[in-house]
Amino acid sequence: MIENIIGEYSRKISERMWNLPDKGELESQREETYIDDIIQKNHIERKLLENLQGVHTVFDAGAGCGRFSILLAKHGCRVTHFDISRPMIEKAKELAKQAGVLDKITFVKGALEELDTYTDHSFDMVISFDSPISYTFPHQERVISELIRMAQKRIIISVTSRLGSLPYLANPIQKNQFILDPHAKDPFVQWLLSHKQKAIDAFHFEKSEAEKLMANGLMGGQEEITEYEKGGTPWCITYTFMPNELETILRRQGVKNIEMAGPGAYARTVPHELLVKIMNNPDQRADFLDFCYTYDSNPYVCGMGKDNLLVKGDL
Repeated sequence: MIENIIGEYSRKISERMWNLPDKGELESQREETYIDDIIQKNHIERKLLENLQGVHTVFDAGAGCGRFSILLAKHGCRVTHFDISRPMIEKAKELAKQAGVLDKITFVKGALEELDTYTDHSFDMVISFDSPISYTFPHQERVISELIRMAQKRIIISVTSRLGSLPYLANPIQKNQFILDPHAKDPFVQWLLSHKQKAIDAFHFEKSEAEKLMANGLMGGQEEITEYEKGGTPWCITYTFMPNELETILRRQGVKNIEMAGPGAYARTVPHELLVKIMNNPDQRADFLDFCYTYDSNPYVCGMGKDNLLVKGDL
């Protein structure tokens, strides 16, 4: 019963949050603002470019501001850019036009819970990054099945990692580690900086909360529903995946040659001051991103990526 109630609100909460007027502009700047986003998106780009052989058509599910739709269009693919957010679609169109690939991308506003209009095997490759699948609770497994159904050759997706998310419960200032520019206009950066000491002072480790997330994988619920009903814009209700759980879902749907990674696992071990120093040195930055890709692709660390669990498979 509780799951059904949460399910009624999950999509509405996601739609309200991602359709905030400034979402398009803010999300398009994340790679200039947060080091973990730089690492994660660099990793995804490498994985995509390694798997383009025989790929001519792509469905980008939850495509956001077009970071990967535009990349793939530049490499000759015809891309369907599918997203729940009108502001992010508009920003993606603007960036696609600047990149000269607007004619190679079809933009569609829609929810991942409603993909039945697309026929089986209608795209060579299906992709979905930055966890939109995790925001479809309690329908996340059905959404993955639908994305697999639509793919002809390959699927590459990222979902919210349970093991990667659990450390947040013991470190309320973890995101501060990845701020690249403390003077960034992103209001969340300024909020993180101004509330750092308050977060430390107020922190108390709650073992029961960590055990609850470890057991059921769900972040959010009644508090988010209450805030939504008051007219607020809470973060999405999010289902977090264990690596073996995600692999089992894919194998059950006939996916083969599964490879998993945890982008950000290596960077998680490096202090903020050193990360900033590395990222501001072009040579060190290139070498660091190379090594992160190697380290984060090791199956033994895949669950400890910063937020996301990345998986690639063939059909």
